[in-house]
Amino acid sequence: MKEQLIIFDTTLRDGEQSPGASMTRDEKLRIARQLERMRVDVIEAGFPAASNGDFESVRAIAEVIKESTVCALARANENDIRRSGEAIRPAARGRIHTFIATSPIHMEKKLRMTPDQVVEQAVKAIGWAKEYTDDIEFSAEDAGRSEIDFLCRIFEAVIKAGAKTINVPDTVGYNVPEQYAATIRTLIERVPNSDKVVWSVHCHNDLGLAVANSLAAVMAGARQVECTINGLGERAGNASLEEVVMAVRTRQDVFPCDTQIDSTQIVPASKLVSGVTGFPVQPNKAIVGANAFAHESGIHQDGVLKHRETYEIMRAEDVGWGANKLVLGKHSGRNAFRTRLQEIGIVIESEELLNHAFTRFKELADKKHEIFDEDLHALMSDEIVTPDQEHYRLVASRFHSETGETPRAELTLSIGGHETRTDAEGSGPVDAAFKAIEAVAKSGTELLLYSVNAITTGTDAQGEVTVRLAQDGKVVNGQGADTDIIVASAKAYLNALNKLHDKFEKLNPQL
Repeated sequence: MKEQLIIFDTTLRDGEQSPGASMTRDEKLRIARQLERMRVDVIEAGFPAASNGDFESVRAIAEVIKESTVCALARANENDIRRSGEAIRPAARGRIHTFIATSPIHMEKKLRMTPDQVVEQAVKAIGWAKEYTDDIEFSAEDAGRSEIDFLCRIFEAVIKAGAKTINVPDTVGYNVPEQYAATIRTLIERVPNSDKVVWSVHCHNDLGLAVANSLAAVMAGARQVECTINGLGERAGNASLEEVVMAVRTRQDVFPCDTQIDSTQIVPASKLVSGVTGFPVQPNKAIVGANAFAHESGIHQDGVLKHRETYEIMRAEDVGWGANKLVLGKHSGRNAFRTRLQEIGIVIESEELLNHAFTRFKELADKKHEIFDEDLHALMSDEIVTPDQEHYRLVASRFHSETGETPRAELTLSIGGHETRTDAEGSGPVDAAFKAIEAVAKSGTELLLYSVNAITTGTDAQGEVTVRLAQDGKVVNGQGADTDIIVASAKAYLNALNKLHDKFEKLNPQL
């Protein structure tokens, strides 16, 4: 009987720390539902003490997720832990994940605490967390650069205090596999009662070794891996969930454990996270890249045609490729539309929203004969992900672009419920559209990213546009989809402005 490898997904917490990857509450709920469908063991839903918005998102996820454990992150202080405890209170299974730095440089320069004080604070944190749940995880931040004797000391103390999972993070991506495995092995051997807890690892990808380090740690005895969809995360990212899961599953001759992940949900999860965050997946990305199962070489093609396993160590279908089918068109009914949305992880909570979305679907079906699952994800991102009451909305548009003439955009916008007309010239129609919007919005934002991707194949494909804007230290992504790229671009820009406006309203409710 194989041991279970626990998959702890932190896409909604560490993944969201990527600049521009900020997600709305509805986006987080959609991703959480997909993670649960994929049978992820633990979903780290956020950092409740970071903001009221993060608290509400974690609480909302705790209310709807029934099978996976919902985890909240907290620094080792009373306020953070009590906010986390309140956020996970509705969860069927709730976990508090508390951490404190343990490396000499972090203790001295960041915490300004002695090692004795750090151990004392860690033990106090476990005590506060036990008031809310018995499922407590403790992380030694920057363990990868910490002294092994001190790690043994603090882990012994928190295990005695009641921690059930011990996480040994390579916070700055400094370790290499052999060294990291030796650290895990030594800790398991030296820490008293190490057999009473689950040993966990959380690796960053600064040297491109996050997955390799995680797998080396599993071989050394770790039985939880903290990872993210598409390897999303701050700086160079985290260990990629799909790569960890499929490496362990494909090499069962090597690994003494396996996960309970439904691997057929990996590609849908990857596409959802990519669409929500606006971070495209590189074509040659392992498992989920568009070319992951493509063969250009004639020798390879010949081999695969004769026997798949000559050049493929996994089946594309096993990770979710080829699962999307053409199921909807302009003759499809409202019930079929709702059913298909539920099948791909999109739950619409009111009849009003369903009716509005179905109207948009029919409009799209008139333009585009074949509707793919990717089209539905884009349509619903465009429809639901924006704030409940859109402050900025595109009502009508007209664009002029002709050889030898300066491109021009004429837009009718609804701003705060009032319609206004605006126009501008630009170096191209998209530039003109953005300038027309700014002429009335006067947001003062900085455009950090403009990206266009075809959602499906064919000249009638929708274009999905991502716009990343920065304002006063806040960075947001806006998405827009349409068969007209210029319209999609205007929608994406307005979507980003809506998110910035929504954040501003929450921070300044009196305004």
